[in-house]
Amino acid sequence: MSQIELIKKLRSATGAGMMDVKKALEDAGWDEEKAIQLLRERGAMKAAKKAGREAREGLVTSYIHHNQRLGVLLEINCETDFVARNEEFQKLAKDIAMHIAMMAPKYVSKEEIPEEELKKELEIYKKAAIAEGKPEQIAEKIAEGRLKKYIQEVVLLEQPFVKDDKITVGELIQQAIAKIGENILVRRFCRFELGGE
Repeated sequence: MSQIELIKKLRSATGAGMMDVKKALEDAGWDEEKAIQLLRERGAMKAAKKAGREAREGLVTSYIHHNQRLGVLLEINCETDFVARNEEFQKLAKDIAMHIAMMAPKYVSKEEIPEEELKKELEIYKKAAIAEGKPEQIAEKIAEGRLKKYIQEVVLLEQPFVKDDKITVGELIQQAIAKIGENILVRRFCRFELGGE
């Protein structure tokens, strides 16, 4: 594959600008995997700079599963009305709503999990490890590992993205921030399942 073809391929894969892709490829010695990693890191750095900016615009979007038995309402925010009407932003919103329908997270971020719930889960995992015959100190380490896994299961931003499990939903949003150039955040969501609670 020629350098130009590689630049085109990475541009469409990452959504990064041509000069950013070229620079990352040069810095990575034209190694595709390393260049993607560099682009992710640089994109995350750009996104981190934007993360403090206020996001009061955005949209409420919905996803109804084809069987009409499952639906999601999602509020996702950005900084300007201009971006809220942007096709890229709207596609991101739809993808996240669909992800919520499939993966059923309970919380948007780790910070939303009540302290009591975390303590209770940790205690359950610790008791289970001790019951498996593990010594106290090892049981604590195992419990911490299982708690981390639990957080990945119930927190939207920590879940592997349903369309590409190499990245989390949080990383997907970071990529969109780097590409769109505005702070983006998921404010809240509600998932409805027929016959559910």
